[in-house]
Amino acid sequence: MAIRVSLLLITLLASTLPSFSLYEDQVGLVDWHQQYIGKPKCAVFHTQKAGRKRVIVATEENVVASVDLRHGELFWRHVLGEKDVIDHLDMALGKYVITLSSGGSILRAWNLPDGQMVWESFLTAGKPSKTLLLVAEKESLIFVYRDGHLHAVSSIDGSILWNLDLATESVEVQQLFQPDGGDVLYVVGLSSLSQLHTYQVGNGELLSHDVVKDSGGFSGGIALVSSETLVGLDATKSNLICLTLKDGKLSSQVVSIHDLVPDFSGPAVILPSKLEGGFALKFSTYVLFIRAVSEGILKLVGRVENAAAISGSLALTDESQAFGLVQHDGSKINLVVKHANDWENDLLKETIEMEPHHGLVEKVFLNNYFRTDRSNGFRALVVMEDHSLLLLQQGKIVWSREDGLASIVDVSTSELPLQKEGVSVAKVEHTLLEWLQGHILKLKGTLMLAGPEDVAAIQTLRLKSSGRSKMTRDRNGFRKLLIVLTKGGKLYALHTGDGHVVWSLLLPSLRKSDVCQHPIAVFMYQWQVPHHHVLDENPSVVIIGKCGLGIDDPVVLSFVDTFSGNLIESSSLGHSIVHVIPLPHTDSAERRLHLMIDSNKQAHLYPKTPEASLIFQNDVQNVYWYSVNIDNGIISGHALDRKCVVEEDDFCFTTRQLWSIVFPVDSEKIIAATARKSNEVVHTQAKSMGDRDVKYKYVSKNILFVATVAPKATGGVGSVGPDESWLVVYLIDTVTGRILHRMTHLGSQGPVHAVFSENWVVYHYFNLRAHRYEMSVIEIYDESRAENKDIWKLIVGKHNLTSAVSVYSRPEVVTMSQSYFFTHSVKTIEVTSTAKGITSKQLLIGTSGDQVLALDKRYLDPRRSTNPTQAEREEGIIPLTDSLPIISQSYVTHALKVEGLRDIITVPAKLESTTLVFAYGVDLFFTHLAPSRTYDSLTEDFSYALLLLTIVVLVAAIFATWILSERKELRDKWR
Repeated sequence: MAIRVSLLLITLLASTLPSFSLYEDQVGLVDWHQQYIGKPKCAVFHTQKAGRKRVIVATEENVVASVDLRHGELFWRHVLGEKDVIDHLDMALGKYVITLSSGGSILRAWNLPDGQMVWESFLTAGKPSKTLLLVAEKESLIFVYRDGHLHAVSSIDGSILWNLDLATESVEVQQLFQPDGGDVLYVVGLSSLSQLHTYQVGNGELLSHDVVKDSGGFSGGIALVSSETLVGLDATKSNLICLTLKDGKLSSQVVSIHDLVPDFSGPAVILPSKLEGGFALKFSTYVLFIRAVSEGILKLVGRVENAAAISGSLALTDESQAFGLVQHDGSKINLVVKHANDWENDLLKETIEMEPHHGLVEKVFLNNYFRTDRSNGFRALVVMEDHSLLLLQQGKIVWSREDGLASIVDVSTSELPLQKEGVSVAKVEHTLLEWLQGHILKLKGTLMLAGPEDVAAIQTLRLKSSGRSKMTRDRNGFRKLLIVLTKGGKLYALHTGDGHVVWSLLLPSLRKSDVCQHPIAVFMYQWQVPHHHVLDENPSVVIIGKCGLGIDDPVVLSFVDTFSGNLIESSSLGHSIVHVIPLPHTDSAERRLHLMIDSNKQAHLYPKTPEASLIFQNDVQNVYWYSVNIDNGIISGHALDRKCVVEEDDFCFTTRQLWSIVFPVDSEKIIAATARKSNEVVHTQAKSMGDRDVKYKYVSKNILFVATVAPKATGGVGSVGPDESWLVVYLIDTVTGRILHRMTHLGSQGPVHAVFSENWVVYHYFNLRAHRYEMSVIEIYDESRAENKDIWKLIVGKHNLTSAVSVYSRPEVVTMSQSYFFTHSVKTIEVTSTAKGITSKQLLIGTSGDQVLALDKRYLDPRRSTNPTQAEREEGIIPLTDSLPIISQSYVTHALKVEGLRDIITVPAKLESTTLVFAYGVDLFFTHLAPSRTYDSLTEDFSYALLLLTIVVLVAAIFATWILSERKELRDKWR
């Protein structure tokens, strides 16, 4: 009886062990999610007394969002499609946010308080052209011009009241305006023959069409100075053309800039900032402010040196206007607010200290408020060079947002510094009492006895005790730095523990300058990863930047220390870069060798040191790479030839073309090409089957997956019928150019998203015949080693493991493939990676709903069958179904969304069971993932107190059982 009681106690205690489910108090313990909006293009303030004070912004990432003016947090936001670019933003009826997007074809109204879409109108489709938006509050109308058509839309319900074709095929429309108190709408545009066209529209009818010829021509756009005056530049950019509207007619008058500014020199540009009654004329080093005094008369009212940004007009009263301008003064900026009609007196002048890593001010939006003494106060929303967003008020920065992280270009990782030895007792974080209290709380949580306050305390305790935000390495390899490069030319180091910014650097080589007007961040690679000199050297990365989109544009290399964020070196190259090959060699300083291919098919070795050249000499004949020319349908293989003779450079090599595959352009169009990661770890080449047989994976880093479709099927899904479309996939050896496998999917089309790992490739496409998405898998095996399965041959040495193998010999390979239906459309696919490659693989699928789904690779096993054998079941083969399962618990992002998802990055941790996952788009998301569960470690929420209690109870039960057993034996002897 005693034994039964003890066994029952053991069973009850064992049943209380924590499961692998995610509890409420575990949310945010190993993952984090950050929301951004991107670089604002336009902004509208809403600061009425009733309701929250907010600013509505539209950004370059196609986001419309409502931002709290007090703290910079988001009230709501909507991320539109990748091609749904926001052109204009305004407000109507005081309660609707109006957006015009997709080249002026979609007009939407959003409810101001909660961001719900009130209505949506689709305007007449046409070719892309300049779009104009005008909100007429008096008539509750919204006027939209696009591609020669003028639309009038009701701001109440979005219904299109009328549509007028102005037949402006050869006219580039510049302005759309309505004079004060009038019902007539004016459309003003320019033609290629130096003619100014004016259209008068009333109640949906064309009232008149006037043409004004100007022999000097026009340059650039036309600025609307007032409801009756427009100003433009002539073709020489030395004269201003003043256009005045009188009695429905436009008259022009030429004003020389030399008459306004005698020392005028250089080209002039009219700034787009809308200033009531005036305009700003920008030169290379200064800005002129000019007012239209009367008909055809312009007056210079001010000159500002080095003005960074100018806001539009802000209405203070019905008759009073103000505007703001920002000037840089070293590490400070000067914010000045001036009255539109009184240049001499400043309404506000403040100096704000700025951090240098934000760069220059690019845009400023001005808003006013009433102080306690009923005077006007001003706040400024500032967009910086690094795409960050700041609110300035009362001479200080109220809040800032690092919205440059919404436009990540490339991602790398870096280890953290080692933890220093010797920690004093005074620095111990928790006392014994705190330790006991913490474990008591965990025990209450495990036994489901914790209240809401206890749950909050457990969450706080876990975040505090986990040490996940420490700036040192941990033994499991969870704490790292994510080095991200953004479109704004800024480099960030994000801590994987909680996502906070450790350091940031605005790269000087990627900043706009007189030398380079359009710098672009292209690639980022690990440059130095110390292992033997980890205490002496810091890791570093190399950033490759270009000046422009052309392949021959100049290139700049920037080397950055990933521990401190300091710029080590920046150098301009004398050649272009179209391809970078990281080599598997390092020098004595553990700098990795890179081969950079220019547009002239020449290869350049970096770093340019004698040691690197000596190391590379032994590997010159083993370097191969490929190039894919999508436009011409050509895939080519290349190798190094000899050193460049003309340039007399020991680090320059000429190349030769080894092979090429030309796809017929009338039948196949390349839409996707994917290869294996160069740093992927494969644990074993052998794959053990359920029947005790062995298959050998064909593992090669020189295999390229290519997908082509019929030329008619390159459009969107459903743009062509199933009989006119086909998808062909290839596996190509990039050393020899040999096609290892070819397969055709009839009635299918792209887009194709693929991932290549070990000896298999998985790709996603659309099946037109089934009207569903599909995912297919191809596995490739090596048959040349089929004879090496006999253990006795290995023992006596009768095997061919040591026989010579040539890459040019025809490989004996066999492929296996299978296709499955899949519910979702896909944005990107990635595969988990671990330190040794032992853990089973999972596919990380970025769905069109901006979530990340983890799918076990076993579901995409080509050997699946409807009735697997007993041996196959023991191996883990899942019975065949026509569709891949979508399990709600398999979403890595849980209920969160990574809006605008672009890519997924996986990084192995030191623990073989765990991989680190980073997904980015407009949002950022990071988490740990254990595809085969954490079989090599205890979880962070493991209850040591419960384990101790279990041991104590077991010992007590054993002791009590022993006593009862002794007593029973004694009684039996006395009988």
